[in-house]
Amino acid sequence: MKTNVLYFGDNLEILRNREYFPDGCVDLIYLDPPFNSKKDYNILFKENSGLESEAQIKAFTDSWHWTQSAENTYHDIVVNGPLNVGKLIGALHDAIGHNDVMAYLVMMTARLIELHRVLKPTGSLYLHCDPTASHYLKLVLDQIFGPANFKNEIIWKRTTAHGDIKQGARHFGRIHDVIFRYSRGKNPTFNPQYSDYDAEYVETFYRHIEPGTGRRFQAVDLTARKPGGDTLYEWKGKLPYHGRYWAYSKQNMEEFERQGKLYYTSSGMPRLKYYLDEMPGMPSQDIWDDIYHTLGSERLGYDTQKPLSLLERIINASSNEGDIVLDPFCGCGTALIAAQKLKRRWIGIDITHLAINLMRNRLKDTFKIRPEFIGEPVDLSGAKALAHEDRYQFQYWACGLIGARPLGERKKGADKGIDGVIHFIDGADDSVKRVVVQVKSGHVGVNAIRELKSVAANEAIGVFITLEPPTEPMKVEAIAAGHYHSPVWNKDYPKIQIITVGELLKGKTVDMPPQEQTSVTFTKAKKISQKEGEQLSLED
Repeated sequence: MKTNVLYFGDNLEILRNREYFPDGCVDLIYLDPPFNSKKDYNILFKENSGLESEAQIKAFTDSWHWTQSAENTYHDIVVNGPLNVGKLIGALHDAIGHNDVMAYLVMMTARLIELHRVLKPTGSLYLHCDPTASHYLKLVLDQIFGPANFKNEIIWKRTTAHGDIKQGARHFGRIHDVIFRYSRGKNPTFNPQYSDYDAEYVETFYRHIEPGTGRRFQAVDLTARKPGGDTLYEWKGKLPYHGRYWAYSKQNMEEFERQGKLYYTSSGMPRLKYYLDEMPGMPSQDIWDDIYHTLGSERLGYDTQKPLSLLERIINASSNEGDIVLDPFCGCGTALIAAQKLKRRWIGIDITHLAINLMRNRLKDTFKIRPEFIGEPVDLSGAKALAHEDRYQFQYWACGLIGARPLGERKKGADKGIDGVIHFIDGADDSVKRVVVQVKSGHVGVNAIRELKSVAANEAIGVFITLEPPTEPMKVEAIAAGHYHSPVWNKDYPKIQIITVGELLKGKTVDMPPQEQTSVTFTKAKKISQKEGEQLSLED
């Protein structure tokens, strides 16, 4: 199977393709599926029609709705799914009704069935959610993975205290997410993780400081409740406490003494030194309060982005170098970046070209690699099919081919009529200029170019991407717009440029000042050294 690859499309359809995902092929799965938990809790449980538009499911709106697709998936689970899972979903449907929460559970159940199938016997699944639906998800996970394979409910304290009370909130601050960990089998891969001791712990348990070296240590009891060989002897005039035995043989005690590892109390009883600098740290528990959602230089402007350190802990704990990590809702790809950095192979899936384009730039900026993309149009017929299926995804895809940031579905104010932008620096004052992009998938005429000229009047360059060939009047109108002169490069660039999708697929791009030196379109991901994140094989 292919690894270090990104799939565009519905992850359920992709996961069901056994050519892509045979049984038991993945070592670790992390998923953070979108769910609009910011809505009023009562609204989430409000009944809604199954005929509601399904477009919102395909666009990234951080929500799920009870649509005809949800109804069909529900029917398929109840009729064709595992018997125990079908019974549970049927009962939840009767109790909850047709609403966003039930749609979320139905859609997630179908995907979790497939994720269980593709997981290796030694593999683990981490499902990231919040308390809005976590209790329902745990029921579903128990039925699919089995209650015995529940390993942890991890509480991630993502932030410090909220100031909701000042804004009139009538609840305690909501500052945590839930991460469920389930295994496929009895003996999953698990590598204990450690964090630094806090100052109070160090002062309490490592309060002794060794003269001469300055090393901190704690003095540990050298007696045991049960005997084990040569463990009842006198040591420098001292016997173990009444009813106890030495924890080590006399030979070992002599070696501890030779190494200077024995500490004597005021009564003369020996104790063993545990040096702070030799300890691995505090073993990670199921409450993670040492990783805050402060992204800093990692921030890419993606609403649901998670800290890299969070994913590194998960990947380090439940996989080894060379293992395969899958994120079926990869979004901006933090799990994939962490996997690449830690020398794992990875697979990402997302249903929006917004995410795919962001991942394309993030992987290039971070590791200088260009992964394979499966599911994107590779010819004109594929582009036409995408445009027919979803014109917004077509816009996102087309903008991605020229390195433009898509503006998304909702355009406001001055950017109305613009589908994407490319920012670049040009001028003696390092001023930021814009290339504005319009994407058309239907019939076009000269009026479209005139509209773009108006929109781009105060911009550096206007680009018109069209699925259909431009007419001669369109070409003439574009030429008549003149040029943009770059003061830095002392070069003229066509003010209005028409590029067909066919030309894009052959590699044509915008004629503009070189982007390697001037582009500020996408937030740059922090570089990780090639040594840390060297490219692994694309084939298993």
